Amino acid sequence: MLKVATEAEVLSRFGHALSDPTRSRILLALREGPRYPADLAEMLGTSRTNLSNHLACLRGCGLVTTASEGRRTRYELAQPEIAHALGDLLGLVLAVDPAACATSETEGCC
Repeated sequence: MLKVATEAEVLSRFGHALSDPTRSRILLALREGPRYPADLAEMLGTSRTNLSNHLACLRGCGLVTTASEGRRTRYELAQPEIAHALGDLLGLVLAVDPAACATSETEGCC
């Protein structure tokens, strides 16, 4: 049974998905259009097992969906708005201060 995520849950799930470089690269690839796992694994230079784990995470977060095509499964973004949101995020310019994340309280924040 599917449930509709609250606004805070949507942001949390999106943040979790983007927190891993491989998942971010998968989302960027799917932003260009639907893909098959074998093609994604080759494109990203990762194993199919590793890719499968990340795709399962992205499905669980509600960001990607699948479509069966015979014996193959195609992955795509769950909604066109996700591609738009990724584009908006890519348009940001961040002023990064590495010293701000140097304390033990914020270890790993940047």
